[in-house]
Amino acid sequence: MRPVLVDALLATVLVAVTVYTVARSGTAGAFGWPIYLFALLTAAPVAMRQRAPVLTTVIIVVALVAYGLIGHGYEEVPNGGIGLVVALFTVATLRPRGVAAVVFLPTMVVMVIVVRETEGATWAAVVQATLVLLGAWMLGDGTRGWARRTERLAAQAARAATDERVRIARELHDIVSHHMAVVSLQTGVARYVLDADPAAAAGAITAAGDAGREALAEMRRLLDVLRVDHEPDYRPQPGLAVLGELVGRTRSAGVPVDVVVTGQFRPLAPGPDLCAYRVVQEALTNVLKHAGPAAARIELDYGELTFTLTVSDDGSSSPAGPPSPESHGLRGMRERAELYGGVLIAGPRAERGFAVVLRLPLTGS
Repeated sequence: MRPVLVDALLATVLVAVTVYTVARSGTAGAFGWPIYLFALLTAAPVAMRQRAPVLTTVIIVVALVAYGLIGHGYEEVPNGGIGLVVALFTVATLRPRGVAAVVFLPTMVVMVIVVRETEGATWAAVVQATLVLLGAWMLGDGTRGWARRTERLAAQAARAATDERVRIARELHDIVSHHMAVVSLQTGVARYVLDADPAAAAGAITAAGDAGREALAEMRRLLDVLRVDHEPDYRPQPGLAVLGELVGRTRSAGVPVDVVVTGQFRPLAPGPDLCAYRVVQEALTNVLKHAGPAAARIELDYGELTFTLTVSDDGSSSPAGPPSPESHGLRGMRERAELYGGVLIAGPRAERGFAVVLRLPLTGS
């Protein structure tokens, strides 16, 4: 049911209770229709409490004052003061704490005066009315805080979902771009040498098939994470331990690759390890796409506090040109590095070719 209808129903119930209590008391006969009017104004404004909570409270308070002045000595507060309690709760829920406090203080004073005038000089009744209004304010303030926490958690969940979508898109880009570049180059080689050297063509087709199958396997592992009705694949994500396979595929595509390791080898944590692997994968993909005839070099340096990875080539740019520093692939590599507290620099080398340098802090540094 819509909130407006709920408020209208609540106001109707309070109006009915108010009319009953006033009629039962017999006070209306002594004071006439004004007593009914002001009594109804202590309940009917509840219908607009969510659209104008402060105005609703002010109308109810003024009606209570007028009711008390006209029906001086009347033994009951109209509708037991429920209309005022609901209005004050709504102000504390929908308005800032400062506004609620400004509304609460005069409301409390008016309610105490009305109780004193209508129910006699009973301090127990005054204390009870004070505690009821204070409780309504505190409950409304707590509800407002809970609603804000709920909104904040919902916003955090939305941001987390967006970040996850970006991560998945980056993973898919890395997988597809590298393997499809290998497939494209190998099928091109096979087509070129098919008649002249069938054995070389067959080897190129086999390499293209292997790259395609590995791409499908990696995509399947990634997509399994998103499925809840399928047994996930628990094989680990690739890392530098399988760097040799990546290098082998690149060599089979016609690009010589040298691997140099310096420093004392230390295994990286899973996250940085995957980051380093994806950077090598993306950098070699760029060599295949943009460097033209070239040789690549991968340098792994394990320093005291920092792991440095350098992927460089000595090629000249292909017709497509060198990768832009703001390309999706390079931007994704930078984001990966920053995620693990590292930094990535990419750009043309002074002599010729292109270089990508990744620096990551080692565990415990």
